[in-house]
Amino acid sequence: MEKRLDIAPLSEWGMFTEPRPCVIAGPCSAESEIQIMETARQLRSFGINVFRAGIWKPRTHPGSFEGVGSPGLKWMQRAKKELGLKISTEVASEKHVFECLKYGVDLVWIGARTTANPFLVQEIADALKDVDIPVLVKNPVNADIDLWIGALERLNAAGVRKLGVIHRGFSTFSKIKYRNEPGWQIAVELRSRYPELPFFCDPSHMAGKREYIQEISQRSLDLGLEGLMIESHCDPTCALSDAKQQLTPDDLKTLLESLVVRETDSDSQNYKDNIDQLRSQIDIIDDNLLNLLASRMKISRKIGEYKKENNIAILQASRWDAILEDMVKRGGECGLSEKFVTAVFNAIHEASVQVQNDILAGEGE
Repeated sequence: MEKRLDIAPLSEWGMFTEPRPCVIAGPCSAESEIQIMETARQLRSFGINVFRAGIWKPRTHPGSFEGVGSPGLKWMQRAKKELGLKISTEVASEKHVFECLKYGVDLVWIGARTTANPFLVQEIADALKDVDIPVLVKNPVNADIDLWIGALERLNAAGVRKLGVIHRGFSTFSKIKYRNEPGWQIAVELRSRYPELPFFCDPSHMAGKREYIQEISQRSLDLGLEGLMIESHCDPTCALSDAKQQLTPDDLKTLLESLVVRETDSDSQNYKDNIDQLRSQIDIIDDNLLNLLASRMKISRKIGEYKKENNIAILQASRWDAILEDMVKRGGECGLSEKFVTAVFNAIHEASVQVQNDILAGEGE
C-alpha cells in the first residue's frame, strides 16, 4: 500500500500568482552574468516571477559544457535582488543543496537521472530536512512510476511538504518526433493516485525542438496540469546547451498567450447534468467490459487445460500475429488508433498466456 503524502497546496508556496498556468522560465544553463540578467529582465517584463537556470549540468559525455557551478548562483542572486524574482535550479547532491541555500535559492528540482538513483535522492532529502523551500521532482529517465513515487516519499519523510512533480517524458529508442516519449498515461496514473500533488510539465525537454513546445504545453493543460517549466534564453542561437529547445522571451510570451487553460470544474447546472449522464453511460460500459473480460479469461483457462491434456505449447505466435493484425484493422474502422488497439489486446493476450502458463505449471488446478 502506498504511503499518503503530506502535501502543501501551491497557494501556500508563496511562488505563483493567478491566473494559471504557473510558469517557471529561464535558460537551460547559466552561462554569464550578462546572459542571466538580460534573460531575466525580458521574462520579468511580461509577468514571469519564477526564474530558472541550470548551474550544474549532468552531461552524457565528459568535455561537454557541464555548467558554471556556484558562480552562476551569484548571478541569479543578483536577478532576485534587482528584479524581485524567485530563483530556482536543479540539484543532484548534498553539496548542491547547501550551495543553493547559501545563495538564497527559492526552489530546487531533482533531475530525471537523479530521480532514478534512490541513494542520491535520500542524500538530497537529508540535506533538505527542516528546510522550508519547494522541491519539484522530475520523472525518472525510464518509465518507472514507482521510482518517481519513491523519490517523493523520501522527500516527504524528510519533512518536505512543498512538494511537486515535473513531467518531462521518458527516454526511448523508438524514432519519434519528440526528444522524449511523452508517456502521458504515466502522468495521468500518478495524478490519479495523488490528486493533491502540484503537477508541472517540462515541454522543452519533452519536445527537444522549439516548434513542438506549444502543442505539448497545450496538451498538458488539457490534462489539467497546473504549471509549465519552459527554457528561455535571450539569444538561443548562442546557447551552450540545448539550443534547439530554447525560446526567446518574446516567443515564450507569444506561446503563453496562445494557450487555453481548462477549468477543473464548472458551476453550470447544465454542464453538471450532462457530464453526470455521460459518466453514467461510461460506468455501464466499463461494467460490461469487465464482465466480457472475465468471460474471455474463463475461455482462456479452458484452452490452457485442453493444451495441457494434449501436451501443446502455450504460445501460438503466428495465430496471435494474425489476430492482432485483424484487430488493428477493425479498430481503425471503428475510429480507434493502432497504438491503442495494440496496447489493449497485447495486455489481454499477456494475461491469457499467464493463466495458461499457471495451468501448465500446475498452479491453476
